Amino acid sequence: MKNQTVTERTSERELVTTRRFNGPAHLVYKAWTTPELLLRWWTPKSIGITFISCDVDARTGGSYRFVFGHPSSEQPMAFFGRYIEATPPTRLVWTNEEGGDDGPVTTVTFEERGGETLVVLRDLYPSKDALDQAIESGSVAGYGETFEQLDVLLAELGA
Repeated sequence: MKNQTVTERTSERELVTTRRFNGPAHLVYKAWTTPELLLRWWTPKSIGITFISCDVDARTGGSYRFVFGHPSSEQPMAFFGRYIEATPPTRLVWTNEEGGDDGPVTTVTFEERGGETLVVLRDLYPSKDALDQAIESGSVAGYGETFEQLDVLLAELGA
């Protein structure tokens, strides 16, 4: 049976997405923290976004910078921030600084259960308005597709 991605607004400022993955937590965590693997699943293929570069230093105090291209944009789009916490293979917390003060703090937990990993992703926005804008822009709508791409990658890695 296909794993379901569930996204729900749990408060005025928080959006929570959950998904089970077939594979151990250490492998799922590695897919979230290794540039070569992120390049293979992070962006929804259906909207035509391509990675230009992917820099990740997934440790507490480290940083990340993703640069994307899209046919409708003349300029690349950069997304960046820092890791507030990196606890392999159970937890990642990072900032989303490209939006200035309106960027959320993202917390992802990885809980292994019988060879599967439950991933819970929490985006905490600085205000109700900021979350409303993110939902209206569609920027949080791609989790289902990207997580399906992660399922394929995990199967290829032998999870």
